[in-house]
Amino acid sequence: MSPRSLFVLVLVVIAITVTSARAQVHATADTTTMPMPMPGMHHGSSGAPATPRKATKKKVAPTTSHAHAAPRAHTTPGARPAPAASHAHAMPMAGMDMSHGMSMPHGGHAMTGLYGPYAMTREASGTAWQPDAAEHAGIHAMRGPWMLMLHGMVDVVWDHQGGPRGDEKLFGANMLMGMASRPFGAGTLGLRAMTSLEPVTIGTKGYPLLLQTGETANGVTPLIDRQHPHDLFMELAGSYSVARGKSSVFLYGGLPGEPALGPPAFMHRFSGENDPVAPITHHWLDSTHITFGVLTAGAVLDRVKVEASAFRGREPDQNRWNFDRPKLDSWSFRASLNPAPWAALQVSHGRIESPEQLEPEVDQDRTTASAMFDGRWRGGRWEGLIAWGRNRNRPGRTLDGFTVEAAAGVGDAHTLFARAERVEKDELFVEPDPHVGEPFTVGELTAGWRFDLLRRAHARAGLGIAGTVAFVPRAIRGAYGDRPRSVLLFVHGALR
Repeated sequence: MSPRSLFVLVLVVIAITVTSARAQVHATADTTTMPMPMPGMHHGSSGAPATPRKATKKKVAPTTSHAHAAPRAHTTPGARPAPAASHAHAMPMAGMDMSHGMSMPHGGHAMTGLYGPYAMTREASGTAWQPDAAEHAGIHAMRGPWMLMLHGMVDVVWDHQGGPRGDEKLFGANMLMGMASRPFGAGTLGLRAMTSLEPVTIGTKGYPLLLQTGETANGVTPLIDRQHPHDLFMELAGSYSVARGKSSVFLYGGLPGEPALGPPAFMHRFSGENDPVAPITHHWLDSTHITFGVLTAGAVLDRVKVEASAFRGREPDQNRWNFDRPKLDSWSFRASLNPAPWAALQVSHGRIESPEQLEPEVDQDRTTASAMFDGRWRGGRWEGLIAWGRNRNRPGRTLDGFTVEAAAGVGDAHTLFARAERVEKDELFVEPDPHVGEPFTVGELTAGWRFDLLRRAHARAGLGIAGTVAFVPRAIRGAYGDRPRSVLLFVHGALR
């Protein structure tokens, strides 16, 4: 599919969206405008339904000081409004923990998402899905018709990577994300912003990470055995969706944003966010999560979502403080299925034009498939991910990467996490090394633990440790050592 064909698809979805919006506006044009509680929620003390009344010109009595008009999100045309709230509460946002003191009042249900009529907990990074049972924490509030959410994290890490090519560094990984949504016309308007100070707290040279590859520190040499920092602006995006029953259509655009390609980004999934460093399969699965120029159109039918994106293929450059020039020269599509509340499946494929700044003549076809699982056990919550990614370089080789990762809460204070990776890489050496351009199958096995000393309703802070063993073929053990070992000691803090 060419970018031109993708634009045609986007225009078709826009037309469907506009038609649906007009139909819903006409269907509700003669009804009385009322403060609306969240769909599927009941805030009143009585279970009796509200009796519809004709609109009058009488002055409406003022509500109590505790009542707020809640936004109307993804309502079905012609549906009867739920009873007005007598004591409305601040409501959870997408990506927030729905189980830690944030259940709906009076037996209500979780809020619907930005892109469709399902629980907001289904939404992860960009437009990607995770299991409905998943949890992301955050501070939430209502401001008039706006639902607001804020969450963030910081890890201060002492990083020791072993072996001849290892290094040490003290760095800070961090991000802060805000979201807002409100009813707008016949649908729901959503805004997302995510920022990071890693250009300062990590620096342009990145942090040591054996076997990691991708991007550049100075526009001249590639980053090898190091992980690049994230840009100051990780996401500035907006969305609009219109729902009918269990289906919806949506548009999403970002500068930067995340196209429909791969599973949720590693720092947005519970199975991956507890490890303070990136996976070495990052550029096989979710490296497009910061893309300067994204336009996505999609449709949801209950538990199924299909979507397509046009986006800029080039990875962010070494100037982490600015905006790269948007250019919609690449495309992708993704199909997602949540067959049960505890599972999320996706397959995706994309044509990425010239992703690497230092190899501008190489394009890439990326295919990914993943399965996420989320559940409970006596000790708390657990989540796991199994993912495969394939990069077919044009011209060049076809290289595969596999990741299995999991995390589990033990009580209220302990978190265990682990990750196993196997990936084929041909970027581990540069001229004049004789191994330059050769593909090697490498891997890592990581396990870690964190203990939260501070446990508050909206804040966490703790100490953690992680250890990694790297596996390299015999041909390059002279460069890396037999089985180089690495250790991370870190202080973790989070807004929740």
